[in-house]
Parts: sequence; C-alpha cells; structure tokens
Amino acid sequence: MAGSAVPDIVVGRLPLYLRALTQMAASGKEITSSQELGERLGISSAQIRKDLSQFGEFGKQGTGYNIAFLVDQLRRILKVEQAWDVALIGVGDLGRAIAHYGGFVDRGYRIVAVFDNDPAKIGGRIGSFTVQDAAHLVAEIRSHNIGVAMLAVPARDAQAVTDRLIEAGIRAILCYAPTSIIVPRSVHVQYIDPVLHLQRMTYYLG
Repeated sequence: MAGSAVPDIVVGRLPLYLRALTQMAASGKEITSSQELGERLGISSAQIRKDLSQFGEFGKQGTGYNIAFLVDQLRRILKVEQAWDVALIGVGDLGRAIAHYGGFVDRGYRIVAVFDNDPAKIGGRIGSFTVQDAAHLVAEIRSHNIGVAMLAVPARDAQAVTDRLIEAGIRAILCYAPTSIIVPRSVHVQYIDPVLHLQRMTYYLG
C-alpha cells in the first residue's frame, strides 16, 4: 500500500498514468493494458505494472485494466478526488498566466487567493481574482486553511516568501522561481524551471 516506502520516482510517474488514462476515457475507451499505456508514455509495461503493484492489484492478466476504475484509484492515491485550495504568490507575466490557466480545477486544484507586493497590482483584478497584499499573506492563508502554494516570484525573493508560507502552514510548494529553496522536511517542494529542461535536452543534440 502507499506509504513512505514508495519511492518518489514512482509517485512522480502516477500523474502521467492518470493523465493518459483520463485522455483514453475521454475518447471512449473502457479497457487498456500496461502495454498500450506504456506505448503512449514511453515507459515499459513491466515498469507500469511494478509501479501500480505498490498500491494494490488493479488489473487481471489477460483482461487488462478497467480505465474508469483505475482513474478513480489513481485520483484517490494522489488525493485529487477532492479539490485542493491553492495560493498563488506573484502576478508578473508568469503569475498572470497561471491565474488565467483553466486546467487546474478539473484535475484537483483550485486557486483561491492571489498575492503580490507591488502597490500597482494590489487591489487589481486578474480574471475572477482580486490581487491581495502579500503583507497579509500569512493571516489570509491561515484563515482559509490553504495547504498548497504556487511561487512565481523572482529568485531573489523566493526564500523570504517561502519562509512566510511555511509560517502560514503551507505544506506543499510548486516553485517556478529559478532557484532552490530551503524548507523543513515536512514541506514538499516541486520545481518548474524551463531552462533546466532545455539544458537537459540540448545535451543530447548533435
């Protein structure tokens, strides 16, 4: 069953499986196999079976996986059968794009508060959101019991903002700032830095 013994690299592949299965379901498919799923994702069927076996038995040899059932199970494992409230900090060009992105809600996440420290932006509207003063970040996050934050601030400000997010009780941070942040072991961080991915790809180019 799921727990601390499950390697993080395995957990990291589960959202890929969920996305592919959701797309299959939307196209009307009802049954799939580890072979078909692997071909879509470029992951071996043996690896997929091994990953899923960490959480239980979801298919039968010779009959494959019921897609709707497996989608429900993966959503439960990833705890996205509910909608998580999210705070967004930073509304520069990137932050504005994140605030306007409509793909979070149906995948388990709901931005409910947007913050910035620029007086010219505070009180302004971005879509359905009113930009709040980052000076009130700790109190607002605590009052709404928000556990997840997206950090879209300049690298120089990332650690100071992170410290305040931790003070507010945030337990998971998606960091778009091109830097590394220091957090307690109880806080999980994921980084999105396009340059790192570009550098990894260009290594393979002739």
